[in-house]
Amino acid sequence: MFKNNKAFSGFSVDDIPKAKEFYSQTLGLEVSETNGMLELQIGNGSKVIVYPKPNHTPATFTILNFPVEDVEQAVDALSKAGVCFEIYNEPNFKTDAKGIIRGYGPTIAWFKDPAGNILSVIESE
Repeated sequence: MFKNNKAFSGFSVDDIPKAKEFYSQTLGLEVSETNGMLELQIGNGSKVIVYPKPNHTPATFTILNFPVEDVEQAVDALSKAGVCFEIYNEPNFKTDAKGIIRGYGPTIAWFKDPAGNILSVIESE
């Protein structure tokens, strides 16, 4: 039934103008706005809908992963653009000083959008 469907994902934010600025200017995505919602154009032709929610609560898990060839280079570029990466220091889950984790699967680094949603840059295969 859904095999050839053009499904898409979505998530909420508490401030559409801040989200639009972050996703378009900071991350460099193509962003359109219709009826108070954002549509993020992802490089593979997919789209993600960002909708306003007054009682928004940020997700406690990664909602959007951006595959990159070089995580360290992506972290450096995003850091220069003002993005702060999450630092984890748990017994079996530690990032380095830049927020990059290696050796527990693909190399990955997490950061948050202005609404507190968790995003990542992850090493592509």
